[in-house]
Amino acid sequence: MTALLDILGITVPIYLVMALGYVCTRQGFFAKADLQVLGKFTLNLALPALLFNALSQRRVEDILNYNYLLANALGSLMVLAAGLFWARQIQGRSLSYSSMMAMGMSCPNSGFVGYPIILLSLGPVAGVALALNMVVENLLLLPLLLAIADSEGAAPGRWKNVLLQTVQNLLKNPMIIGIVLGFLFAFSGLSLPAPVGRTIDLFAQASAVLSLFVIGGSLVALQSKGLQSTVLPIALGKLVLHPLAIWLVTLWWVPIDDPALRAAAVLTGAMPMLAIYTILSQRHGHGTVSAAALLVTTVLSFFSLSALLWVLQLQPA
Repeated sequence: MTALLDILGITVPIYLVMALGYVCTRQGFFAKADLQVLGKFTLNLALPALLFNALSQRRVEDILNYNYLLANALGSLMVLAAGLFWARQIQGRSLSYSSMMAMGMSCPNSGFVGYPIILLSLGPVAGVALALNMVVENLLLLPLLLAIADSEGAAPGRWKNVLLQTVQNLLKNPMIIGIVLGFLFAFSGLSLPAPVGRTIDLFAQASAVLSLFVIGGSLVALQSKGLQSTVLPIALGKLVLHPLAIWLVTLWWVPIDDPALRAAAVLTGAMPMLAIYTILSQRHGHGTVSAAALLVTTVLSFFSLSALLWVLQLQPA
């Protein structure tokens, strides 16, 4: 009973903040445009500040965990390939649709949902895990999936240009800049002047609650009616197959020595898909399906994450 209460003490506050964002938006206290502003603030200022803090205040050897990067990448690529195969070969879908399905299964919401949950359950290691997750997602998974989607109907060889352009755009991402600057400060051993450091702290502290509130508000008006047969495979792939794949990789191929980071890797795989999933899918006309998948997966993740945290308490990863 105590273990159950401990787990609910982690997951319930997270999803209560999401629920508050949903209710406030549903009741008109916040408009969709307001959420976009809050989301931009979180993505462009709060999360980069958090990533910088997580890295700049540690030694490089403590944060540059190659096994974590490799295990995360391999597990995610396995699920990505499974999603592409299922949609393309079994269901006969287009490349863009297959890429959307694979993205839903393999790209977790590490920043908006993953960081708060890992922070509450595993402590300070959450910042390091977030930074390493961002590297895998932004420099490997998203460029690859977007290049696959954009290559449909393009001239032969154009996928290389699409991939290059995607990487160039991602390198301008404030979160990637925060990671790079954090690594540089960690490598140099320098420290910021106290006023500057405290200012960055203030921005970083705003990231968790704002990100969860925005996720909750973004679920307003999303519907899954009539799409269950399409949405459920995406949800199962994301909440079950992805963490299972990462766990198997760490168990058999790429061991992660730090038990907290090992658990963080498995928990990362169990997060719902990234917040901009619907936006990226709309470019190819799959906005309705991706929005429904985001809604169902986010709701179900409360139960699946609570169950996984319980399992990790009984049998650490």
